[in-house]
Amino acid sequence: MKGGKRTPVQAVNLWVRRQPPKMKAFLAVVTGMAAILFLRMVVKDHDNLFVAAEAVHAIGIAVLIYKLTKEKTCAGLSLKTQELTAIFLAVRLYCSFVMEYDIHTLLDTATLATTLWVIYMIRFRLKSTYMEEKDNFAIYYVVVPCAVLSLVVHPTTVHNIVNRISWAFCVYLEAVSVLPQLRVMQNTKIVEPFTAHYVFALGVARFLSCAHWVLQVFDTHGRLLTALGYGLWPSMVLFSEVVQTFILADFCYYYVKSLVGGQLVLRLPSGVV
Repeated sequence: MKGGKRTPVQAVNLWVRRQPPKMKAFLAVVTGMAAILFLRMVVKDHDNLFVAAEAVHAIGIAVLIYKLTKEKTCAGLSLKTQELTAIFLAVRLYCSFVMEYDIHTLLDTATLATTLWVIYMIRFRLKSTYMEEKDNFAIYYVVVPCAVLSLVVHPTTVHNIVNRISWAFCVYLEAVSVLPQLRVMQNTKIVEPFTAHYVFALGVARFLSCAHWVLQVFDTHGRLLTALGYGLWPSMVLFSEVVQTFILADFCYYYVKSLVGGQLVLRLPSGVV
């Protein structure tokens, strides 16, 4: 309350807001490292973090499905992010079938099916509520660089070169697939609850996946990196995971701040995402 005594959360939030961008970035890194250290202490089997990441992603999709079916609107959602998601999932499924078929192949199949359904709903059933003028991120800005990078840096395993390049492409594209959604939120500045829940779930899922890879490297004393291949590829895998996490970190901060403040609608200040 104005003029009243601030709570510890409010005091910390005010202090963080007053910090310069470099300090905020440093604090974000320190917070992320502390969170990963905490997970390392409390989670015995770090493979469970990857399962948890997929479970949180599934929750996010469930929220999205609820929004589309119950509220009959796709306002605030980016069709382009859903299309990029479908692309990298389709490529990853192809790689899974020809390279390493496992349980994650089934999970990706389910995720792709629901993503295609979301695309169908936005394009046809709920087209009148689609904010096309706000969804103005040119997807070739990410598809082309990812394709070029995959030609240069890809796995050095024994698999067919086309499969290795495809694998690299889906890793890079996944890292930046959320950018059109962030652009929509940047353009609108106001994010309704279900969209905010969905994007926050993506952020949490990305962090858990990143923590899984980082901790696996520590658990295997670096052997995981050589299992992925040689050269720049292992580092690029980890870098892609970190990029995905930090792309959504700023939004997640304002989401939690809004949640703590009891606000149902998330209002983003200028310059966020």
